Amino acid sequence: MILYGIPTCDSCRKLRRRLDEEARPHDFHDLRADGLPEARLDAWLSALGWEALLNRRGTTWRRLPAERREPLDATRARALMLAHPLLVKRPVVELDDQVYVGLGAALDQALEAG
Repeated sequence: MILYGIPTCDSCRKLRRRLDEEARPHDFHDLRADGLPEARLDAWLSALGWEALLNRRGTTWRRLPAERREPLDATRARALMLAHPLLVKRPVVELDDQVYVGLGAALDQALEAG
């Protein structure tokens, strides 16, 4: 299992704490320090779509000039996430050849099953 996020993200901290409490081995990939591998982003986009991955509620999004945010499509969203990895919703979890974004029922079920 690989968890992608940043150490200061509340959702990432919550999930990491849960995984540690359950003694579940996982690797943590810090998007801020380690960047966002292009191949990983492409795999996530194929699995989830850009709308599910792009975080439009965060500080990084709000700080972008309006002309960089609109008009938005898959190509532009991909380029923005590559240039600004913190635009990716967090956490992203790769588990058993599946990709999950954010905390929620789907991730909970996958963790309980595995």
